[in-house]
Parts: sequence; C-alpha cells; structure tokens
Amino acid sequence: MPPAAPQAVVREMEMSAYLGWILLSAVLAIVIAAALYWRITRMDPGNDVMRELNRLIFEGANAFLKREYSYLVVFVIVVAAVIFFAGLGWQTALSFVCGALASGLAGWFGMRTATLANARTTQAALSGMPAALRVAFNSGSVLGLAVVGLGVLGIGALLWLFTVVLGARLDITLDQYILGFSLGASSIALFARVGGGIFTKAADVGADLAGKVEAGIPEDDPRNPAVIADNVGDNVGDVAGMGADLFESYVGSIISAMLLGFLALRGEVGDAALTAAMVPLMLAALGIVASIIGIGYTNLFTSSQPHAALRNGTFVAAALMALGGFLLVGFYFNVLGTWGIAWALVAGLVAGTAIGLLTEFYTSAEFNPTRSISESSRTGAATNIISGLSVGMVSTAAPVIMIGLAILVSFTACGGFANSAMGLFGIAVAAVGMLSTLGVTLAVDAYGPVADNAGGIAEQAHLPSEVRAITDRLDSVGNTTAAIGKGFAIGSAALTALAFFAAYSQKASVGGQPISIDLTEPVVVISLLIGAMLPFLFSSLTMSAVGHAAQEMINEVRRQFNEIPGLREGKQGVTGDSTRCVSISTAAAIKRMVLPGLLAIAAPIIVGLVFKYLELAANQGVNLPEVAGGAEAVGGLLAGALVSGVMLALFMANAGGAWDNAKKHIEQDGLALQMRNQHGEHWQDYMMQNLNPTELKRYDAYVTAERERVVAEGGSFDDAERLQSRTVFLGAQLGKGSDPHKAAVVGDTVGDPFKDTSGPSLNILIKLMSIVALVFAVLFN
Repeated sequence: MPPAAPQAVVREMEMSAYLGWILLSAVLAIVIAAALYWRITRMDPGNDVMRELNRLIFEGANAFLKREYSYLVVFVIVVAAVIFFAGLGWQTALSFVCGALASGLAGWFGMRTATLANARTTQAALSGMPAALRVAFNSGSVLGLAVVGLGVLGIGALLWLFTVVLGARLDITLDQYILGFSLGASSIALFARVGGGIFTKAADVGADLAGKVEAGIPEDDPRNPAVIADNVGDNVGDVAGMGADLFESYVGSIISAMLLGFLALRGEVGDAALTAAMVPLMLAALGIVASIIGIGYTNLFTSSQPHAALRNGTFVAAALMALGGFLLVGFYFNVLGTWGIAWALVAGLVAGTAIGLLTEFYTSAEFNPTRSISESSRTGAATNIISGLSVGMVSTAAPVIMIGLAILVSFTACGGFANSAMGLFGIAVAAVGMLSTLGVTLAVDAYGPVADNAGGIAEQAHLPSEVRAITDRLDSVGNTTAAIGKGFAIGSAALTALAFFAAYSQKASVGGQPISIDLTEPVVVISLLIGAMLPFLFSSLTMSAVGHAAQEMINEVRRQFNEIPGLREGKQGVTGDSTRCVSISTAAAIKRMVLPGLLAIAAPIIVGLVFKYLELAANQGVNLPEVAGGAEAVGGLLAGALVSGVMLALFMANAGGAWDNAKKHIEQDGLALQMRNQHGEHWQDYMMQNLNPTELKRYDAYVTAERERVVAEGGSFDDAERLQSRTVFLGAQLGKGSDPHKAAVVGDTVGDPFKDTSGPSLNILIKLMSIVALVFAVLFN
C-alpha cells in the first residue's frame, strides 16, 4: 500500500484527536452508570413479600423483552440485508446493526435497573422521602447515562473505524454510512415504544377498569391479577421503550447536525468542514459532563421537595452546558468564524427548558388547566373528557411557538438569511442543544415509573400508609416529569426532522440541483396530504391495539374473579394468576406492534417509488428536473407528517398527562381543598345546590343514618350535628371513591394510550420516516 498523502495523515491525526476525548466522555458515562447500577443492587429490597413481588415484575419484564427482541433480531437482519443488496454499502448495513444493538442495549440496561430498584425504593421510603427519591432517581440516572454514553460511543467508534482505520472519505461517511446508525436506532425505538406502550397500557387500562371501576377495589390491590402486568408494563414501556425512544432522538440530532455542518463549510479552506462536522459530537460530549454534574447535584441536595430537587439538577446541567458551548465555539472561532453556533445551542436549551415548563403548566395539578379537569369531573365522565381534550388542544400553541422561535433564532444567529446552509446547521445545533443534557433529563423522566412501581409494591405488601403517601407523591411528580420528557422528545423531533429534511433535499437532487417542494405541484400536494394523514392512521392503529388488548385483559380478570373462590373478597392465601395477564399483554404487544412499525418504514419508500415510475412512464424514461416526481413526493410526505405529527403528539401527550394528574389530584383530596378555596365559607352551600339526584338520595340516607345513630347513643341531633354530618358527607363526594373520582378514572383511562402509546410514538414516526427517506434517497431519482 502506498504511503498516505501528508494532508490525509494530518486529517487522520486531527480526527483521532477529536475522537479521543469524545470517546473518553462516553466511557465515563457508561462507567458511572455501571457504578450506580452496582450500588442499587447492594440495597435492601425489603421483606419476603416485597422480594417476591419484585421477582414477578423482574421476570415478567425480562420475558417480554426477550420475546420482543427475538422478533426484532430477525427484522434487523432482514433490513441490513436489504441495505446491503440495495447497493448502499456494507458500511451502512454495519452501522444499522450497531444502531439497533445500541438502542436495544440502552433500553434493556435501564429496564433491568428499574426492576431492581422498584422494591428498593419502597424499602427506602420507610426512611423518608429523600432516601426513596435518591434510589428512584439513581435508577433513572443509569438509563440516562447509558443512553448518552452508548450514543456517543457508537457514533464516535464508527467514525473512527470508517475514516481513520479504513480511510473512507468523511463526506461519504456522513452522507451515507453513519446514517445507518440513526436508522437502526429509530427502527428499534419505534417497535420498542409501540410494543412497550401497547403492553403497559393494555395492562393499566384493564387493571383499572376491571379493578377500580367494576370491582370497586383500590389501585394496585393484590386481589387484582392484572396489577403485576401493570407493574411490568411500567418497566417495558416507560423505561425500556422510553430509553430506546430518546436514544434515537439523541443520535438523530447529533448525526443530522454533523452532516449539515460538513455541508455548510465543505467549500471553505483548510479543515473547516471537518471541525464543523465534529462540533455537534463535541457538544454532546460536553453535555455528558454537564449531565454527570447535574446528577451529582441532585443527589447532593435531595430534600423532602422532590420536584424542586429534580428541577434544580436539570437547570444546573443546562447552565453548565451553555457555558461549555460558548467556550468550545470560542476555541474554534477562527475556524468556524461565527458565535452563532453557540447562540443556536442556547436557543435549543432555552426552548427545551421552556417546553418543559409549559408542559408542567398544562399537566401538573399545581396549575389551573389540570385542576379545571378535576373540577369538571363533578358533572361526570363526559365533561371530564371534554375538558381534557380542550386542555390538550390549547397546550400545543405555546410549545409550537417556542419551537418556531428556536428555529428562527438559530437560523438567524448562524447567518441563515445570507447563507441558508449555515442557517440549517444552526437549526440542527439547536436540536443537539435541546437534548445535550439528556443524561440528567432522562434520569428525571425515568425515575417516575420506578416510583409508580414502588407504590404498587407498598400497596400489595400492606406496608404502612405513610409509605404509600411518599410513593404517591413521588409518582405524582413523576407523571409531570414524564410529560416534560415527552415534550423534550417531541420538540427535538421537530428540529431534527427539519434538519434531516434539509439534508434530504441536498441528497435527493435532480440534475445536480437540490429538490424544491412546490405547493403548486399536484404530486407534492397529494403526498403532503398523505403525510399529514399518516400520524392519524398510525395513532388509530396503536389506540386500537391498546383497546383490543385491554378488552382481553378485562375479560381475563373477570374470569378469575368469577372462577377463583375468595379472590374478589381477598381471602387469605388466595391469589390470582398474574402470569396469564402478563402473557395476554405480551402477545398483544408483539402481534400489534408490527403494522404501525412497517407503516413508518414503508411509506416513504412506496410513495417515492410510485411517483418516480409515474414520472418516468409519462416522460419516456426521463427524470426531468422541472417536473415533480418521486424525490419531490417524498419531500411533501415528510413535510405533511412533520406538521400534523408534532401537533398530534403534543396534544395527546399533554392531554393524557393532565387527565392522569387530575385523577391523582382528586385522590389526594385536592379537589376538596380546591372547592374550599374557591367558595370560602359557603363551599358547602354551593355543593348542596349542585348535588345530582343520586348524591341527594345518598345525602338523605346518610343524614338519616347519622340521626338514628346519635339518638340511639342518647344524644340529640341538633344543628351542629347536622352541619358536621353535611361536612363529612360533602368531603366524601370530592375524594377517592366518589363520583368525580370515578369520572376522573374514566378520563385517565382514555388518556393512558394517549400519553404512553400513541403520543410518544409519533415523534419516532416523524424521524424514522425522515431517516428512511434520507438513506434511500438515491432510489427516488
């Protein structure tokens, strides 16, 4: 082999220098994640009952993932073969396999930690709120650090292999080979999110309707055989699925920014294009360090105020990331020639934080939107659902404006109105900024399912009510942080999809010119409408899957209540068959995740090829630059899916989160306090005027019974006794087990697949369609 040219040697040395400390940061994240995992395994899992419950949850979650992954292995092999034989290179196929493997591994690692942390969080709650919070948060930190560590490690290692070891050109590596890593991550994420979402919501909805609504037993009651399946679902859907989801968001934002950075500066002198391509990966490495510090801060200052502790750790990481971003851009200023990249990073950080705060406003019971849903529950399930839909719809406005502002600021700061390529690079950097501190934000998000399971174990193990009060409070905060995590994912999806769209327009060129999306072209309008329809079709498929699986679950719980003597009554020694319930959710999830997943992958390819060959047939086999064909049709498809998908995802995620917390607000006597605050000393008079006929009959019966009791005890049922009876009765009509609570349970049940199945899957749909189009762009011309 001839000696390498001096310029190639210099570039190889520069690439090695860039990747050295980047890979070191990834290894550091994985090492700390492993240390936290080991620390959790050394903690006390509680008494024998808690250990047994934890074992059932652990085994159920592992059984589901093994079965799901066994199907996904076949899928990965088939798609890798298609990529190879389609002429896209063995390098792209290898990257696809690595992306799929890393995505699955991140989800599995997080899920395994969460299943071990469930009972340990319950046991720690015996010592108080701070101890329980630390266990649950450190469990989430394992997932957060595993995701960012594996993401940066995978991208960095593949870059080193292709460019340094094999000597591939950087433009081909970024424009083709490394895209396979994002495609693999997105493919696994969609199936993991959809499959896990179907599993968890089938079990959750089935357990709620058959247990709380029909049988009238408390949530997480050990008599309900679907409770274990519900606990398993929290881990496979809200931990493993969410981990794979945000893994693909993270790597997609980095890879798209690297590609656009290279394209923006490829005509400049020196190695400006190489530096621009590596900046997003270096920012991700800085984000790992900032996340580790944020995690340490949260652990150090954990208090009895879980919300404040979690939020402050996130803010610390974001501030450090902004500072680090300016220092990094300043170091390479002579090469990049602009501070705009740093401001684009800040725009992404600010937009992500703002979306999180807006999500909290619309989904937390601390604020009026969710409280209005609780209040509307007093008039039944219909008004609860109407109110929740309204909150979900209005919640899309402010986040979309923030996303638009982030796009405008980042585009302008990087000089987009003078150089659109640099402006698009700035938008991609904003997406990286939004997810740069994912290590800590995902830790905050993933702690919620652990707290939820800890509460279930406390209930089933008959621990003191004080323990359940602590886990319920952690769970309530977890619902809000989970909604915030979904908001981050959706916001970053919009920015990343736009970045991929820009890269696609460059790659799918006709006659050497980037394609243009002309709305006067019928082909573009047709594909635009199809793209806008796909998120609705996708959501219908996933919602329907949850509905059918939940029906099977309800019928199974009914059967066990009817056929197992003493189960419904809670007879000592009588237990239900939880394994059967886990099997029902598993089978439904595996069977029904296939069609939505294939829809996302096949739609861009089918639309592109159909319109390509229509154009060729009409023009005697010639692809004319001035005529819209397959490439332009796919562009319209992506634009339509992006616009409707972002709106629908925000609406569903926020409505579902608000419904859930509205129910918990009632359970924690928040509605009763709310009525007292609104109507003051006249709250009882207001309530009496608005009791429905059934409640009035209950009131008369209750007062009569109280009068008879007092008289039988030799007392006199005077005005004071009557007022006391009325106060007790009215308070009961606003709390757990009341009619408003039952209405809120119905709303929460509707919202479950909104927030945990369909909504969070849509951001993956948007990005997966974009990356499929980008990888297979050469087929559409």
